[in-house]
Amino acid sequence: MMKTLIVYYSLEGNTRFIAEAVAKCVNGDILELKPEKDVPSKGFLKFVLGGKQVIFKECPKLKTLQKSIEDYDMIFLGSPVWAGTFTPAFNTLFSKKKIENKKIALFCCYGGQSGKIFGNFRNHLTKSTVVGEIGFKEPLKNDKELNKSRAEKWAKNIMNKL
Repeated sequence: MMKTLIVYYSLEGNTRFIAEAVAKCVNGDILELKPEKDVPSKGFLKFVLGGKQVIFKECPKLKTLQKSIEDYDMIFLGSPVWAGTFTPAFNTLFSKKKIENKKIALFCCYGGQSGKIFGNFRNHLTKSTVVGEIGFKEPLKNDKELNKSRAEKWAKNIMNKL
């Protein structure tokens, strides 16, 4: 039986919503990346501080990871899109963990566009196989149920191909 992990960061709840739908659908474990000091989830400072972290490729200190990535065969990685890429919490993850010989599926949530997030993820995952990617535009605002079923269908298709 393939062990599956869903790793995500969520500031406003959109990515958490998709991660939980995927986890339930594929019977996977969840690992949320939580910075010790996060950016504000509302207001102008969210964009200023979040954008600065992305531009300077900062690695915020994360709270202790409760799961070990090495124990899993299939990993779903999910992030909101900040300044066209994944959130700084993933810089920290990639600097601390070698993700090798895994099957990887990528998902993102965004307000504007998905930018270069998938290409940037792939640059860090060259020793693993990316088996799928999907984006969701503000899933909590735009037909929650439809987005939930899209996420489930996508995750099921990936698992059926493995």
